[in-house]
This record gives sequence, structure tokens and C-alpha cells, in this order.
Amino acid sequence: MPMGTVIITGANSSLGIPAVGYLLSNYSTSTVVLTVRDDSEQDTNTAKLRAIIARSPANANISIRKLDLASLAAVQKFTDEIQSEIARGQILPLVAVIWNAMSWTLHGGLNFTPDGYERSIAINHIAHFAMSLRLLGSFDPEQGRIVFLSSDSHEKSALQQFPSTLPDDPDLLVHPPPDKGEEIIGRGFQRYGLSKLVIIMTMYELNRRLKQGRRETSNDLKGLFALAVDPGGLLDSRAFSGPDVPRMWSTQVYIANLLQPLLKLLNPAFRRSADAARDVIDLAVGPQYAGKDGYFIMRKKADSSDASKNSVSNRYKNEDMQGILWKKSLEWAGINQKDTALPL
Repeated sequence: MPMGTVIITGANSSLGIPAVGYLLSNYSTSTVVLTVRDDSEQDTNTAKLRAIIARSPANANISIRKLDLASLAAVQKFTDEIQSEIARGQILPLVAVIWNAMSWTLHGGLNFTPDGYERSIAINHIAHFAMSLRLLGSFDPEQGRIVFLSSDSHEKSALQQFPSTLPDDPDLLVHPPPDKGEEIIGRGFQRYGLSKLVIIMTMYELNRRLKQGRRETSNDLKGLFALAVDPGGLLDSRAFSGPDVPRMWSTQVYIANLLQPLLKLLNPAFRRSADAARDVIDLAVGPQYAGKDGYFIMRKKADSSDASKNSVSNRYKNEDMQGILWKKSLEWAGINQKDTALPL
């Protein structure tokens, strides 16, 4: 029996490619929509993705879509197309979305999207938040999972110079002050970590609102749950070999990747992308995780940082920061009630 449609962003990434392979091998009745920033024949990573797809049955319903997550206009166009295709019966209702694409800026200081937002939070959080809310009405009412990708950097990872501490003014997340020269790399990674923190906090708020809807009505969102998963330290990730990654970091990660079988015995979080891909796909569509929500480390339910659960801003003393960031995210993403099936 056909399972439904699964969307994966960043599908040609280090985690995305093995995730697609595992999905097509183990959940072969899925309709699969894969988004990439560059869908050209010249992109080597998209070529690897196409090679994975070529092994699937000829009647498999799989498509690669070009999507620039730095543009909210492109995000809206994509979600409009998906909604229309589902409404017309061209593809099945959604059973899972996996928001895997990411961005960070570690050199050159601040980088803003055409919408005027700091690039890390714009791509990692705002675009995926907007797609989540716009697509809620296109999910299978009996089953649906929204999977956000998190990271231990939402608190402070081994690579971080500065912890992921929320500013009192949430607008500084999207319009941060300029970096001091000696802090460019550290602040860039901090902004990446902050985007992951905001993802977790708004995931909790989304689940709270979905749960409230299930209590109050028998609406079409009754089978929908949101998860945030830290896939572990992916030692073979291409993110660590990019031109903006400090040479010391890439060298350390390269050595750790060579020693990964030994390191994994000491710490299971030292792993490779293929291992993480299996966890992410099973969390998204595996029957054993039906009805699960909240924060996961690899495939185990876990506690996120204290700040992600109950942080209160000095500026907003009487409001929980999860609710504040939810309202701000609606504002940043330009989401109104007409855009979503969730009561706002």
C-alpha cells in the first residue's frame, strides 16, 4: 500500500544522500520529493543523488526540485506547488518532512539573505519553519511527522568559542551586530548554534499547539507530531571540508574520521553520515516512532538544554521564550492565519 509523500531538504548533502538510499530501500512505497540548491548536471553532489535514485524501481515516484532556502519567495512557491499537487492527486498527502538543509558562515563576517536576515538562521530555521506551517494542511490526517535537524551546538559543542545564549532582543538573531575581527569564526559558529536552539524551542511550541488542537477538536492535524534530532557528530560530513572551515578544524575532523571506529567505542556520537541517516529516516517514517515527539539524540528520546526548555528573557520577564520565538518566527517568515491550517 502506498505510504505517502516524504520531503527531504538538502537531499544531496552528506546525510541526505544515504538517507535517500535508506528510505528508498526500506520504505519503497513512499513518494519522495527531494530539494537541492543546485539541480544542474554539473553539480557533483546532485549527480550522486541521481545515481542513488537510478537504483530504485522504474515506477517509483521520486522528484528532485530546485529550492533556494535563502529566499522566502522561493519557499512559498515551493509549498504552493506541493499543496497544489497533493490537492490534484498528483502526489500523495505528506507523511513526513525532514528539514535537513543547513548553512553556516565561518569566514567573512555576517552574511544576509535577500530578505535581509542573517543567513544561518534564515536557512536553518526561518525557511523550514515557514514550510512546516504552510504545509500542515497537506499532511495525511492519521499520520505525519515533522523532523527538524538539531545539534549539540544548541548549547555549546567542543568547537564553540561562544555558547548559544539567546539575546534579550530576539531581533538580534536575524540582525546581529557586526563581528569583531578576532571573533569572526567564533561568532559565525555561535549563530549556527543559535539557529539550532531556536529550532528546538519552536519545535516544543509547535507540539504544544498541535496537542492543544487534538484536545479541543478532531481536526486534520490529529496525527501530526514534531521532532528535533541531534544526529551526532558526523565526522565524514562535507560541511567540515568547505572553504570557510578553519584548517585546524578540518584537520582535526579528518583525523577523527580516520579513527572513527575506535572513537565510536568511547563515544557513540562520533559517527558517520550513513549511520545518522538511518536514524533520521526511521524517526521520520518508521512505525516504531509513530506518535513520538520532542527531542532526540540519535534515535533515543533525550533532554535538550535547560535554556531550550524554559529560558526567559530579561526583556520579556513575563513571557516564556518559546512563545516569544514562535511569534517572532511568524513575523520573520511572514506567516498569517491564511497561510496555515494551525490556529495561530
